[in-house]
Amino acid sequence: MIKQNLAIYSIPILYEILKELETDLNYNIVYISDKNKLENQDLSNFLVISEKENFKFGNFLQIHFPLKISKLIEKINIQFIKFKSKENSNVNIGKYILNINSRTLTTNSNTISLTEKEVNLILYLHSSTEPVNIKTLQLEVWGYRNSLETHTVETHIHRLRKKILSTFNLDDLIVSKKDGYYLQLSKNI
Repeated sequence: MIKQNLAIYSIPILYEILKELETDLNYNIVYISDKNKLENQDLSNFLVISEKENFKFGNFLQIHFPLKISKLIEKINIQFIKFKSKENSNVNIGKYILNINSRTLTTNSNTISLTEKEVNLILYLHSSTEPVNIKTLQLEVWGYRNSLETHTVETHIHRLRKKILSTFNLDDLIVSKKDGYYLQLSKNI
């Protein structure tokens, strides 16, 4: 299991308590008492805990005492989960950001809402190094196992292209060739 990184700012007693439990908690724990060191150190992989106001860290937990240690550990674990979920939810697709959790595709200030299938389709095409044919998309994205004649893939791609065109004024993000579909990112980066 990968250890999480925890930085405690200016609460020495909390550091001592958690340091004793460090191996059981599976945290790498550091103590920082100097505000300049806190603000100038790269803590992007850390959860920073403090009683002070937020220092504009991506992953920050402000606590207030008195606090039961079991509740604190619960809050820490929840914060780690939230941060990991947020971190893993964004996928860069050229100049676009695909947020898997909120199912949105965004660039600059424009955003479109996507269905779960549209997200899965974009992710599958993004991970492919060559065009993907309809049969493969039916199997991998839709889970169709038999060879029924269906236009599901074409219909979904048509609707997704319309969304992209109306919001981003772009009609060639998803390209169709005789050997399948692919994302054209080089023009759109």
